[in-house]
Amino acid sequence: MTIVNFTPWTALIGGACIGAGALLLMLAAGKTAGISGIVSGIATQADKHWRLAFVLGLILVPGVLFATQLVAVPELASMSVVKLVLAGLLVGVGTRLGNGCTSGHGICGIGRFSWRSLVATVVFMVAGIATVSALGWGA
Repeated sequence: MTIVNFTPWTALIGGACIGAGALLLMLAAGKTAGISGIVSGIATQADKHWRLAFVLGLILVPGVLFATQLVAVPELASMSVVKLVLAGLLVGVGTRLGNGCTSGHGICGIGRFSWRSLVATVVFMVAGIATVSALGWGA
């Protein structure tokens, strides 16, 4: 699988958008934009409305960008469905074991100067790189 249309500018714009979204959620609602906590809270918390709106936005915005062809759709046809499902399950298990995800720890936690989040993010990244390298899925 090759990276399509990666440039430092698109990465910078994407990162700025993610950071702005996390900041807006913090300022508007006093909530941390940790995706795993937001998604799990849909079933368990009383404040479902903002959580559903947040997740819906995560799905609709890329859909609009892909539909209008402002962003190229990643080529997943060559990827094995088994690998994609297994990768998703491993991310879910890792999120549970790490008590959070890269959005909660990596974006919001590090932004709050949390050492716990810094360590968690480094562990997430090292484990991900090691897994992809060991299984040869990066090629």
